[in-house]
Amino acid sequence: MQVEFSAIEVPGEANPLTEGILFHVLRSAASTDPQQIQTGTKQLQEWEKQKSFYPLLQSVFLDKSLPLEVRYLAIIQLKNGIDKYWRKTATNAVGREDKATIRSRLLQSGVNEADQRLALQNALVIAKIVRFEFPNDWPDLFQQLLQILRSSTEPSAYSLHLPRTLLILLHIVKELSTGRLIKSRQNLQTVTPETLNVLGRIYVSKVQRWQTFFRDGGDDEGGAIEDIENSLLTIKTLRRLIIAGYDFPSREKDVQEFWTLTRTHFGEFLTYVLQEDSPLASSVRILIERHLMQLSKFHLNMAQTHPAGFVLLPSSLDLVRDYWSLVSKLGEAWGSKTLDGATIGTDGDSEDEAPILERLGLKGLLIVRACVKMVFYPTQTFRYRQPQEKEEKNRATQIVKSDLLTNNVVREMISALVTRFFVFRASDLRMWEEEPDEWEKMEEGGEDWEFAIRPCAEKLFLDLAKNFKDLILQPLLQVFYTVATPDNEDVLFKDSVYTAVGLAADILHDKLDFDSFITTTLVPEAQKQKPGYNIIRRRIAIIISQWIAIKVAKDKKPIVYQIFQHLMDKNDPLNDQVVRVTAGRKFKDVADEWEFNADNFMPYAPLTLERLMALVQEVELPETKMALLNTISVIVERLEHHITPYANSIISLLPPLWEQSGEEHLMKQAILTILSRLTNAMKAESRSFHVSFLPIIQSAIEPGSETQVYLLEDALDLWSSIIAQTPSAPEPIPPELLNLLQYLLPLFSMDNETLRKALEITEAYLLLSPASVLADDFRPALLSALAELLGSLKPDANGMVTHLMECVIRGAEGFGGEQAVKVLVADLISTSFLAKVLEGLHGAWQHHQSHGPYREMPSRAVDGVVETDYFTVLARIGLASPVVLLEALQSMGGNDVEKTLDWLLEEWFSHIENIGDAPNKKLMCLVLTRFLETRQGWVLGRLQSLMTVWTDVLTELLDGCDDRSADCLHWPPEPLPTETRDPEAPEDIRKRELIYSDPVHRLNLVSFVREHLQQAIQAVGGEAQFQEEWLSRVDKDVLKGFAELGIM
Repeated sequence: MQVEFSAIEVPGEANPLTEGILFHVLRSAASTDPQQIQTGTKQLQEWEKQKSFYPLLQSVFLDKSLPLEVRYLAIIQLKNGIDKYWRKTATNAVGREDKATIRSRLLQSGVNEADQRLALQNALVIAKIVRFEFPNDWPDLFQQLLQILRSSTEPSAYSLHLPRTLLILLHIVKELSTGRLIKSRQNLQTVTPETLNVLGRIYVSKVQRWQTFFRDGGDDEGGAIEDIENSLLTIKTLRRLIIAGYDFPSREKDVQEFWTLTRTHFGEFLTYVLQEDSPLASSVRILIERHLMQLSKFHLNMAQTHPAGFVLLPSSLDLVRDYWSLVSKLGEAWGSKTLDGATIGTDGDSEDEAPILERLGLKGLLIVRACVKMVFYPTQTFRYRQPQEKEEKNRATQIVKSDLLTNNVVREMISALVTRFFVFRASDLRMWEEEPDEWEKMEEGGEDWEFAIRPCAEKLFLDLAKNFKDLILQPLLQVFYTVATPDNEDVLFKDSVYTAVGLAADILHDKLDFDSFITTTLVPEAQKQKPGYNIIRRRIAIIISQWIAIKVAKDKKPIVYQIFQHLMDKNDPLNDQVVRVTAGRKFKDVADEWEFNADNFMPYAPLTLERLMALVQEVELPETKMALLNTISVIVERLEHHITPYANSIISLLPPLWEQSGEEHLMKQAILTILSRLTNAMKAESRSFHVSFLPIIQSAIEPGSETQVYLLEDALDLWSSIIAQTPSAPEPIPPELLNLLQYLLPLFSMDNETLRKALEITEAYLLLSPASVLADDFRPALLSALAELLGSLKPDANGMVTHLMECVIRGAEGFGGEQAVKVLVADLISTSFLAKVLEGLHGAWQHHQSHGPYREMPSRAVDGVVETDYFTVLARIGLASPVVLLEALQSMGGNDVEKTLDWLLEEWFSHIENIGDAPNKKLMCLVLTRFLETRQGWVLGRLQSLMTVWTDVLTELLDGCDDRSADCLHWPPEPLPTETRDPEAPEDIRKRELIYSDPVHRLNLVSFVREHLQQAIQAVGGEAQFQEEWLSRVDKDVLKGFAELGIM
């Protein structure tokens, strides 16, 4: 091992991989010198793909003469390498020989490792390898482990072997039981019975030994502590093994016996830790408490994972009752009885870890909730269930209903939850005083209810209230009426009852006059100036937010707004930060409810917004700032244009928050959302702010932006809002807004949602400033990008591309008439857009020519709605100028345009009957009718097809019309805008103008067909000539059907 240290300074590729040099590189990487760490780490990265690297790492780890930190880094490197390179399909995967070498030394190195940290990392390495290797490449693993376990319990065995083997087995079971692949669990199930047998004996033996020592005493105190540590490791493994190792654990005799034993042990262990003046040392007491927690986790996991099995195991309902007794015992001392002792500097300090009774009580609540869930909210599964499994489930459900959740027990539970666990403890009130922001955030977080007593009690109460409605309504209302008066000043109990009434709002809504409660009780209580009434004020904000969407009359809403306004008043000494922040958070629900009326709220808006904005600046936690911003954001959205007077104040609040947020992208997203809502609410009045918002958008959308991944979606929403609210000409459009156009096209190559938004923004620009989108410096690139997308997307996204192209064609026509359309179509040809359209349609035509069961779609053929979309592009060109469309077809199909028209018109006419929406049918009908203007034989020769289309489309469009001189899609000119109270978004005006100017709505198909037909008749020399030359070819039934329309 005596190698020169300087060896590692040679460039990485020059260093040969030997155990000696590896040691020095590891020592370098584990040093405190940054330069050595960087050099060593780089060399390790170079080697990690080389043969023999991982066996050599293991050799360094096994060499106990080396420094601890080097061995530790070696095993960490090995562990990380397994994740990256052990899988057979991985690039640079570890070779078969290297794997065999490593595997052969794993178990012995693990059971003989003296250092706990190293032993743990080695156990993790073994577990990760087992996930890949067992049972195929390591079939005898469990036999080896069980053999070591058996021998390590012999009197002459080395004492380290048992805990180390148990540690290895624990992590193997953890790995196999939590694997996402069903195969992993199935592999574990094959070895579960034998493993359970061996571990069960060890567990029973060790517990008996340390219990005997507790009872009888003796000299071997160290041995007793070893026994406790070993039994703890064993129960950790056993609880996971039984849950994951059996599909139906309640059917197994060994599991039934072990289950009975766990209940006995639970009671015995509890006595050790709960007895007063316990002689046990604190370290021993902690170990026994950990045993209790493992047993309670076992019971809870069984109830959640195998609910029917849990009920059918011996004495399970008695076990649940035992847990409820613990919960009741915990409840006796849970809540504060008075407000005394709840201030800063008094009792109520919380320990680092909750007392054992509290932790077990939480598990008890979760177990009861699992039983309720099993009966009323059973887990649904697609897996086939055998009759026996169904029968067990039904039997278990019935047992819980009839024997556990009896009326008396449910009443007792509800009473305990409301009167004990909803009440604040001294430690809660003390933290309220000391750290109001942290406490308020903790109380608001609803996702971690499984880890705290009060949120868990609220969930259980709600489950019971919903499913035992008739049982709890009257008792709850009775207790409510006793406390719901301003005269009752038992603040803590009142708060707990209000909590229950708020949670049960949708159950009590038709039994409780909440409107009367607001005026007679909440209004006076919100104004009471007595100690402790800050607790009631906070609860008032919460209970109103829970009831507002369920049952609060319209005439009571102004009172609600005044209450919240009052609760956010900093000048009132009882409105501490918790009260004001809670009111600020909960006003979101008030503003967001379905029947919110902006006019009703307007008198209270100035002061409410002022206090909310002051609160945003006052609080320090980013999460709280975001929650309050969210409330302001909802108010902005609900007030719409009424928000305009407060816009400056809101916007001035945001730049400092943006700066303070740093890398906190959630805050930036919230700010972008509020800017979008503000822009949309203010309509055109927001334009004075637009230019100041644009740099934020640019920073998120420009290629290579670091914030793009976090902020792109919200930036696009804001961008879209700004365009929508920018007035059209003659008002000037900010050049900064038009400058952002260049960043649109790179977005087309991103994910579908971004593409959809980018296409919508492009269309919005086209409506706002067609000259900018159709300019020579942007149009060709846009058309190329659209041509690239065409045909490569799903039908709905493809439809957005063709719809945008329709808008571009219409924009060109409106901007520069036929000449502009001609230039545009030339670009469509040069970018291959038109070629793709025709290729798809030709493929469809070819497909429709072939018949039989084995016909295949040509590769680029289109069908259904995509074919309709392709034809709409041609229709828009042809409707703008038939000449331009025909010239385009001629330039693309050679000089023989009639050959192209033969297949194209045949497919076009046959496809019309497959079009579902009437506007597109009329569009096709209009353009095909315009072809008569050419007076060419290729169109007159298809007079029968034309008449069929006219008859079908007009019959549909005239159906139900009293006036048969105009089709139902023909709209009169848009009426002049009348003075409306509410302003309109400029983009809505532009979109309405676009619809009203569409030929589909501007042209009357009845007169359009009549005029074109008359012109065609005159062009060929009159009716007689037309009859002889063209009309005579039309089928008599087709002619008769068309004649009935009365057009000719």
